[in-house]
Amino acid sequence: MNEGRQQKIIANWLLVGVFMLVVQVLLGGITRLTGSGLSITEWDPIMGALPPLNEAEWQKAFEGYKNIAQFKYVNYNFTLADFKLIFFWEWFHRLWARLMGFVFLIPFVWFLIKGYFKKWMILPLVMLFVLGGMQGLIGWIMVSTGIDTENVYVTHFSLATHFMAAMVLIGYTYLFALSLRVPASQRVASPGIRKLAFLITIVLALQLVYGAFMAGLKAASAAPTWPTINGSLIPADLFKDGFSESALHNLITIQFIHRTLAYVLAALIVGWWFKARKVKHSPVFNRVKKWPLIMVVAQLLLGILTVLSSTDIVHGQFGIFEWFAEFHQLTGMMLLLSMLAVLYVVKPVQAA
Repeated sequence: MNEGRQQKIIANWLLVGVFMLVVQVLLGGITRLTGSGLSITEWDPIMGALPPLNEAEWQKAFEGYKNIAQFKYVNYNFTLADFKLIFFWEWFHRLWARLMGFVFLIPFVWFLIKGYFKKWMILPLVMLFVLGGMQGLIGWIMVSTGIDTENVYVTHFSLATHFMAAMVLIGYTYLFALSLRVPASQRVASPGIRKLAFLITIVLALQLVYGAFMAGLKAASAAPTWPTINGSLIPADLFKDGFSESALHNLITIQFIHRTLAYVLAALIVGWWFKARKVKHSPVFNRVKKWPLIMVVAQLLLGILTVLSSTDIVHGQFGIFEWFAEFHQLTGMMLLLSMLAVLYVVKPVQAA
């Protein structure tokens, strides 16, 4: 088998990994939206792959949940049947992570034996496994912040760390796949386009962090209106507790920043798209340049719908708000991937 064919197979394997990672993040979103994240109070990487198999095991798991604050102050009326429902989503979220481990590891060993990997690929692949392992560890550390007798949910800082670590892993895997799939001849050099795309990606990263803050603090329902925030374009006393305290903890301030970043991001991408239309030399770039604009429009609309539907939140139910929130998260990830594709295809000038 020729080298080009081998690289394409490896790239497709990595893209399967990207898909599975995106699904994993969405499962994490469902876990959070259903209040399931603290239902499993132990981290058992091996035996934890199996759910409780009999009534005694279920009772033991339920008793562990009863010892934490979330049960005592929020779900104190839960029956075993209620517990089984939230247990399922957290268990499935962890099971999917284990499945990803096999999907990455088994082909890795096969490709290694068959000699598909070139020397330059080994270090990036090792880094991929390291990032994957770190993501699992960060996930457990996040859960542990809520397994106590005081906190009913995990902190929004730990949630944001877990989410952004996932974005780093997804982005790293995606760029590695692109390096194997996109011929060097199809990359273009355009300093202005690349610099603006890099700025957009930085703003987007900050926006994603604040999206995680919104999710962790359940801040959408603090101002379920649009285009105003509870009747004001700029809420009064936005930074009344000081800039850093308000920007990191105040629900209205966090929503204001999240919305403002969304508008800035949309404006930057529209401007970038008009500039990018002038670059016509690469068929690959012609395909990727349209996606940031499509994704940011979808992201903005879904964000508005998510906020407006936050008045319909019913604890323990997965309704219209939760669906909008999931699709909002999905388009955010797709927007990030579209920008990373742009940054890869538009190469640095020194690489020309």
